[in-house]
Amino acid sequence: MKRPLRVLAVCVLMALTGCRDSQKQEPAAPETGNNAEDGLKIAIVTSPTGVDDGSFNQNNFEGVQAFLNTHPDSGVTPVNEPTGDNAASVQAVADIAADYDVIIAPGFQFAGIGQLAADNPDVKFILVDSYPTDANGEETELANVYAMQFAEQEGGFFAGVAAALETKTGKTAVVNGVAFPSNVNYQYGFEAGVNYAVKNLGAKAEYVEIPAYAGTDVTNRNIGGNYTGSFSDQAQGKVIGQALIAQGVDVLFVAAGGAGNGVFTAAKEAGDVKVIGCDVDQYDDGVNGERNIVLTSALKIMDKNVEKQLNAIADGTFQGGNNLLKADSDSTGYVSEKGRHQLSGHTITKLEQVYNQVKDGTIVPPSYTGSNTPDDFPGLDTAVRQ
Repeated sequence: MKRPLRVLAVCVLMALTGCRDSQKQEPAAPETGNNAEDGLKIAIVTSPTGVDDGSFNQNNFEGVQAFLNTHPDSGVTPVNEPTGDNAASVQAVADIAADYDVIIAPGFQFAGIGQLAADNPDVKFILVDSYPTDANGEETELANVYAMQFAEQEGGFFAGVAAALETKTGKTAVVNGVAFPSNVNYQYGFEAGVNYAVKNLGAKAEYVEIPAYAGTDVTNRNIGGNYTGSFSDQAQGKVIGQALIAQGVDVLFVAAGGAGNGVFTAAKEAGDVKVIGCDVDQYDDGVNGERNIVLTSALKIMDKNVEKQLNAIADGTFQGGNNLLKADSDSTGYVSEKGRHQLSGHTITKLEQVYNQVKDGTIVPPSYTGSNTPDDFPGLDTAVRQ
């Protein structure tokens, strides 16, 4: 797996950003003892799919493992909170806060640890996909919390451009899990990418939304799209996948956590449908007999950023803060490594050009918290530079 050409391979939900849960990959055995006397005692708290989900959680855990490879005196304990409930997730962190030097919490459901972090200033917290909120639910910054969010809309944008250029039927779609802001970013980015490719790259495509599956965001607003309402309901994922395929969709961007397994199954059974994975390189999950259904995967580079912060804690240079990571720091991308995608040479060329314009800010895909939409965003009218 690899970021677009110059981006190193890595990557991405899923915990609760939304990308799909693998059925086969497992990480190397974790060091769970935390008996180190001089190194860091680390815990990674995940929900609901654990550190071996082959996607979002596992990618974060791989960042810890990379750190341990160079700091063998440290240790990590994976902690699973199986419900995904916001209050239960924060409580799971509170239950262990006194026992660790560092706690890594991947997922929007951990945002409420702000007061807990303030009460435990000697513990370092690494939040992924959320910024901490205080007891009143207001966003806050803390010296002992490094919080990273990713511009998922950029990865979604690359997926939308790829889908629009590769579709044979002219119909594409994105399937999401729960309408948390990070997941909605993927939806908006995808829709914007399709629109961009149609307007500037000669694509003949549209994105399909089925009103019965429209998402409801955290403010109870209807945001369209195709949402399973869960990150674990594979049966619902398959139902939605089949419904979209029945409407002629032949390229599906899947950002639905474990529910995405059902979408993958629907695509495999259809035989002539491709999917775009998300968060991490999911090419191996696309194997379907002698064929593969994965066109490419949208990436967000979590493991390298988790490892970077652990190194900062170890060497004393750690600085808390809320950080949005984008293509300009090589933190978003797509898979273009030979043998790990099925994109045409034409599509690869256009994606590289588009990537560079996203990276330099010429194109700014719309996000959930921004004022722009998939139909109106900076760069929509900017043709790819030749």
